[in-house]
Amino acid sequence: MGTVRAYIGLGANLGDAQATLTAAVHSLAALPGTSLAAVSPLYVTAPVEVTDQPDFHNAVAALDVPAGPGRNIGPIALLLALKSLERAFGRVERVRFGPRELDLDLLLFGEEQLRVERPEAGRSPDPARAWRLLEIPHPRAHDRLFVLAPLADLAPDLVPPGWDETVVSARDRRLSIEGDSAVRMVGRWEPDPGRWVGLQ
Repeated sequence: MGTVRAYIGLGANLGDAQATLTAAVHSLAALPGTSLAAVSPLYVTAPVEVTDQPDFHNAVAALDVPAGPGRNIGPIALLLALKSLERAFGRVERVRFGPRELDLDLLLFGEEQLRVERPEAGRSPDPARAWRLLEIPHPRAHDRLFVLAPLADLAPDLVPPGWDETVVSARDRRLSIEGDSAVRMVGRWEPDPGRWVGLQ
């Protein structure tokens, strides 16, 4: 079984968000068969949709993960691992787009472009999430600066499946709409000691 490059979006805005995301990166690296390829700088971004909450800390991690024995198997296995990590870090389901102890989003899984629906018994009462179990590329990544800014640091020239522009072009497009103040880099990842170091 081969490996695939996956990109995971990380976010948190409750408690010590930076410490949580640092621990989450190490937990991602410890997933079975997984190798941590790179970690983006850490950004602070204003909340989206629900604005009456603290700013978020956001980053993206690049992982080399098992491709899985067949179509959909690898992405779904990774998604389940991410949801398990969220729960282990104390994630509580709240209002959509609300505060998060930890948010882990599967943004990209190699060249996969897929949409997997939930079984009827597992559908959410939230209409926005009722049917979708997994969609890759992540359906809102293309227009979310808190995803595009860190992803552009890791894969600027990547054109994700179904997109008509590179990641860096998408980032620049959103910056032109939202302004440079919408996202602020606050640290760079240092592999040794394995944490973000504040900018000088």
